[in-house]
Amino acid sequence: MYSSIRLFYKREPLVHSLIKHRENENREEPKSISYAISKAKQSIKSALITPLQEQVLFPLFGDSRSVHRQNLGIENEIVESNPEELAVRRDLTILSVQLTLSVIGQLFFPPLNIFVALWILYTTQFVFRSAYESLHRDRRITHHVLDAVVLAGFLAGGMIFAASLTGWFLFLLRWLTIKTEDRSRRSIIGLFNEQPNAVWTVVDGLEVEVPFGQISAGDIVVVYAGQMVPVDGAIVEGMASIDQRILTGEAQPVEKGVNDAVLASTLVLSGRIQIRVEKTGKETVTAQIGQMLTNTDDFRDHLQSQTETFINRLTPAMLGLGLLSFPAVGLARALAVLWSTPGYRMLYFAPISMLSFLHVASQKGILIKDGRSLEQFHKINTVVFDKTGTLTEEQPFVSRIHTCSDLSEQAVLQLAAAAEIKQTHPIALAILQAAKEWNVQLPTIDDAHYEIGYGIRVQIDGQLIHVGSTRFMQMEGITIPAAIETIEKESHLQGHSVVMIASQRELVGAIDLAPTIRPEAKEIIQQLKQYDVDLYIISGDHTQPTQRLANELGIENYFAEVLPEDKAQLVEKLQEEGRTVCFVGDGINDSIALKKADVSVSLSGATTVATDTAQVVLMDGSLRELQTLFSLGEKFFHNMRTNFAVTTIPCVITAAGALFLGWGLVPVILISQLNVPVALYTSVRPLLVDPELAGKGMLENDHRKLD
Repeated sequence: MYSSIRLFYKREPLVHSLIKHRENENREEPKSISYAISKAKQSIKSALITPLQEQVLFPLFGDSRSVHRQNLGIENEIVESNPEELAVRRDLTILSVQLTLSVIGQLFFPPLNIFVALWILYTTQFVFRSAYESLHRDRRITHHVLDAVVLAGFLAGGMIFAASLTGWFLFLLRWLTIKTEDRSRRSIIGLFNEQPNAVWTVVDGLEVEVPFGQISAGDIVVVYAGQMVPVDGAIVEGMASIDQRILTGEAQPVEKGVNDAVLASTLVLSGRIQIRVEKTGKETVTAQIGQMLTNTDDFRDHLQSQTETFINRLTPAMLGLGLLSFPAVGLARALAVLWSTPGYRMLYFAPISMLSFLHVASQKGILIKDGRSLEQFHKINTVVFDKTGTLTEEQPFVSRIHTCSDLSEQAVLQLAAAAEIKQTHPIALAILQAAKEWNVQLPTIDDAHYEIGYGIRVQIDGQLIHVGSTRFMQMEGITIPAAIETIEKESHLQGHSVVMIASQRELVGAIDLAPTIRPEAKEIIQQLKQYDVDLYIISGDHTQPTQRLANELGIENYFAEVLPEDKAQLVEKLQEEGRTVCFVGDGINDSIALKKADVSVSLSGATTVATDTAQVVLMDGSLRELQTLFSLGEKFFHNMRTNFAVTTIPCVITAAGALFLGWGLVPVILISQLNVPVALYTSVRPLLVDPELAGKGMLENDHRKLD
């Protein structure tokens, strides 16, 4: 409390000092005072004083801080407590009273134990009800039955203090784990959901500061160097160097100008830009990422199901051991054996561990949408790469243009670019880029029809134009001259692709497209081989370029000339062979194959996370962090195994101590709780042992605003 009071008084003169410092530093800047006030808002808002402390302290010491908050336009933001935590904290308070009364009854006034016993019976009705349902409805001996037997044994044996102590420890453990899990969750939310209180907008040619909540799509927002981009949108004026590390994990800033897209929560390092707002608040990419990272209910249910299955299998054996030991060691020690069952302690720490790894992954530019995929990585023995856009750069380049008519190279390029003008696939973009470099003027097209995986058919000035693969030309009945066939074969031997162009059902030329292997691809392939996985390339391209790429990267297996709809069948075929498959590809175009794979990874980047079907998205759009992803998966698996050992080994020790060393019930209860701090440390260890990997770790994130 002393630190909170001291913090309150330290914040008091903050507004005046910031304004004075800012005025002295930059007297000519017209918005210096406003900038200082904005900084003061953030500092006051970030003061680590909880709503409860504020309610208790400020009536005693005055409400000048609240006055400053109101004058600066900062609304009182009460951070809602976790309802589950509130319920557990309430129950823990009740159990603390119960435990105190049991101590009094044990030491000073034994009749009080009768009242405490009745109170325990009343508050634990659900335990006996669950046991009855397990036996009567499910006809199984589950952990609910074990809990009921232990509780009934405590009460029947007059061990009221032990009954109160066990309940108090269980709820204390639950409260600690909820607090830690909630702290981890809030840490992740803080990374992606930071929003300013006010922003500068352009209104009738003037810059006006307005509350952030009043911003809507279509508004023009002004962002200066040192400020965070508050919205998703496009730059309409200015240039800036932008740090996108929070989304992509990349340390190098990106230069952006007019028409370039910018995303909320990225930081303007230098320059000044005006942004036309497209999305704000919860609709932004960063807000969606934050929601995905914190929406872990499915994975928690999965972990709970796994844990309960294990405990239920263990329960009959533990009950049998307790019953057999009862005649030899007595009721108290037999109950101590039953109490040694790991139970829910195994379940409590898994979500914390998972959130810690999600936090670390997000700092490396890896968005893990589903925690179950992180659990699967240690099982992966086969990695399938889509070729185009994954192992090679998304966009190839035009290396040569061949003609087989009286049209010039530029005219052939003009027809191809005009046909592809509205397409966004990599080949179309490569052709359009070449047309731009050649300063080719593009005519208007009519009646476009696109055949997925083959090509496009359009009308240009009354002429029927076909642009696509050799297979497409053959489907359309267009003859390919022998010279072009020879050129195509030579191009394929070099690992290039060829796009055919026909006018009025006669081939007029072909465009040679050369792929560029991703600079990081070779290194990543070598790193993955250390995990003893089989590597495959799957491509819709011809055999020769696919084989050439596989040889260059050192990948032995490949599938070529595969249609998009057939990629999923190949994934299923590998799974039928007993393989656990990770598919790495385009999160949009490879959606079917991604869904079929055991784990799916996309390189589509940050802007399409909402529509990406992959379980994992590499936010920087490259393969650089793929090895990190596998490493995190392995570490998560070992972390879970460590937690399992930490929670079970003390139980084995206490059971043995009760059976063979004469340990009583209370020592067993106390010793069995020694694993709690160890398990908590193990769960958050990823955030503590590697600060560089963790970035803004959970602890740093709580205090960074005070620096």
